Amino acid sequence: MKVLVTGHHGYVGSVLAAAMQEAGHEVVGFDTFYYRGCDFGDGSEFEPVLERDVRDVQPADLEGFDAVVHLAALSNDPLGDFNPTWTYDINRDGTMALATAAKEAGVRRFVFASSCSMYGAAEGDAALTEAAPLRPLTPYAESKVAAEEALGRLAGNDFAPVSMRNATVYGVSPRLRLDIVLNNLVAWAHTTGAIRLESDGSSWRPLIHVRDVARAALALLDAPEEAVRGEAFNIGSDEQNYRISELAEIVRDRLPHCKVTLAEGASADPRSYRVDFSKFESTFPHCRLEWTAERGADELARAYAEAGLTFDDFVGHRYIRLGQLKRLLDAHALDAELRWKPSPTTA
Repeated sequence: MKVLVTGHHGYVGSVLAAAMQEAGHEVVGFDTFYYRGCDFGDGSEFEPVLERDVRDVQPADLEGFDAVVHLAALSNDPLGDFNPTWTYDINRDGTMALATAAKEAGVRRFVFASSCSMYGAAEGDAALTEAAPLRPLTPYAESKVAAEEALGRLAGNDFAPVSMRNATVYGVSPRLRLDIVLNNLVAWAHTTGAIRLESDGSSWRPLIHVRDVARAALALLDAPEEAVRGEAFNIGSDEQNYRISELAEIVRDRLPHCKVTLAEGASADPRSYRVDFSKFESTFPHCRLEWTAERGADELARAYAEAGLTFDDFVGHRYIRLGQLKRLLDAHALDAELRWKPSPTTA
């Protein structure tokens, strides 16, 4: 297939786009490059690319593509809380504009990176299927619910959207993030000798490795249209439903010199949900997810040590999405709608 991957320069996208290329697809990246220079490792660039804001996409941009894998979004909850309007504008309205343009351009497959965070505050410890009530607690989660609903209205014989309700992602990427739970816990341990919990650790969170997200996206891309049209799939594995406190212990087992500590005023995180992944597993029995949090913590600890990650790196802007956007705003590189301002040479 000829595939457009939006957000290809982000945390998941820089792994997923390369994996799709390696699988034999003709892949074009599409990104606004908020995180240019926020590289971990060699920072090699993917080609070919369209440098564009997803809110401005036109049908002509998408002509000739067989599929779109849509990752571009503002993530995560702290960024959404900072300015909810940006999150709704890009994640909800941008997704709708992109999908509408894709359908008009004749693109048949649309794989959407949604989120298990839509389940919000689950009642009890039962694992939630795709039919469970959606209880989004944040602008980020609300934007994903609204985008899924909009995609459902576009589904038809000539357009097959499918939503990946991804568990919380972890693992090493060329565009590393340290504002997601396992990556963050290992970074605290590596740079301070303490595994710092921002909550009391009692909440549930499902996890998935970034390479397994790519593996699942490939399965959805290659599936018969009738198997995915208008569907949503929880993406992850039952074995990787963890309490946050369990993740802290996994990190401590690998870095035994570190202590688990609680941030001042830490309390229960209202975002708590266990997730059932049997629908994806039964629909795609040959797509085996390979990673566990234990293996991922080992990978992260090794990568941080090899890169010489410091505490200043950890708390700086490069690996924290909100920090990077604040830096660009403070430098007047972005306007109040998170659009790039013309540079003096192009104004």
